[in-house]
Amino acid sequence: MTQGKILVVDDDDAIRLVIHEALSREGHEVRTAASVAEQAKILTQFEPDVLVTDVILPDGNGLDLVPEILARRPDLPVIVLSAQNTLATAVRATEQGAFEYLPKPFDLDELCQAVKDGLRRRGISSVQPSLTEADAALPLIGRSPAMQEVYRTIARVVPNDLTVLILGESGTGKELVARAIHDLGARKTAPFVAINMAAIPRDLIEAELFGHERGAFTGAQHRSAGRFEQAAGGTLFLDEIGDMPMDAQTRLLRVLQSGEFTTVGGNRAIRADVRIIAATHKDLPALIASGQFREDLYFRLNVVPIALPALRQRAADISLLCQHFLERAAAEGLPRKGISSAAISRLMEHDWPGNVRELENLMRRLAVLVRDDVIGPDIIDQQLAGRPARPEAPVLISRTGLATSVEHHLASYFAEFGTQLPPDGLYDRILEEVERPLLLATLGAVHGNQLRAARLLGINRNTLRKKLSDLGIDASRGKR
Repeated sequence: MTQGKILVVDDDDAIRLVIHEALSREGHEVRTAASVAEQAKILTQFEPDVLVTDVILPDGNGLDLVPEILARRPDLPVIVLSAQNTLATAVRATEQGAFEYLPKPFDLDELCQAVKDGLRRRGISSVQPSLTEADAALPLIGRSPAMQEVYRTIARVVPNDLTVLILGESGTGKELVARAIHDLGARKTAPFVAINMAAIPRDLIEAELFGHERGAFTGAQHRSAGRFEQAAGGTLFLDEIGDMPMDAQTRLLRVLQSGEFTTVGGNRAIRADVRIIAATHKDLPALIASGQFREDLYFRLNVVPIALPALRQRAADISLLCQHFLERAAAEGLPRKGISSAAISRLMEHDWPGNVRELENLMRRLAVLVRDDVIGPDIIDQQLAGRPARPEAPVLISRTGLATSVEHHLASYFAEFGTQLPPDGLYDRILEEVERPLLLATLGAVHGNQLRAARLLGINRNTLRKKLSDLGIDASRGKR
């Protein structure tokens, strides 16, 4: 059941996507426009129950059009968004007849509430639909600020063919993001082809990617098209790119540079008409520092990075995710279950090393195991027993505490010499006393990786090397 029809007018692709995502999830039928002209065209075919409009549009001023729109539709609630966050803009919006004025950057929940208020004024019911209905065309679940940032980045890369590198822990939904970019872009009618580098034997990766000719190697009885050919015109998703062997990395780099490839055993150049999206849960700069990943390939892939938050970083989305997974389980024939707010609270307290995938598996398991219609906190406690709770924040030495410790140390240093002053060169000696343990602790923490150590310390690698040499510290200390 659709709650209301909403028209959103904004020239920012990211803002349109975020609002469309949020209002669709509320059960509304949402149309979007990027200009005054598009808005006028849509209004001839679509009678919205609420209009959400930006002020500054490419071909006009959204606020100036409000009186004209209200002259034709006096009962239409108009919600005005504006980056011109001044009192004058707010007053003018009211004078022009706007139902609500929200300054940018706006709070998404506040916008959804304003839409509900506008519908209520028109006497439209606000019955909450099931998530399955609202999510039918939406690949990603979540309203948290972290996910809104992901949505904004996706919206910006969808219209072009830039290479995207998706970063995130296992189970955070990297392939879902890759599919969303493909499905929303110009290549959506062409194939989406995924290949997991970690799941293919190292000696077969090149044949899998580029295909092979008959007789190219033992067992090659016929020609076989690789993933590049299979994805022609569409998107090639290279999952777990950090597991790609060096020789395959070299060949992939040549393809990205030239736009062409040859099959294994072949000599004819084939055009690589694909969009590349790569993903990994590994620290690629660390792999580069250890000689396991090509730096030039990293720069070719990392044109637009998208960092996916871990589930513990978007715990506010757990309630929506649980509802979604339980509805999906019911649609697949498993018993229909609800979940209590107390159970959600228990789930929000845990660390979720397996991220969203782990939560989905738990919901499916509980749909089968729980006899009651509603999943309560007790069963959650049983299921999560022995799993890591969210770690407490590390106890750090405060700036005040560190300063006090240093003061005590210096006082004892001077006291050692009684009424006489210590030998000259005190600054360098004290600095070394602090610097040496700091460098040793940092190298140990990053297992001797100098690139990561330098980044952690906030200095460049050459400076770190010089300090290690001056202090006589073994540069390989801490390496595994």
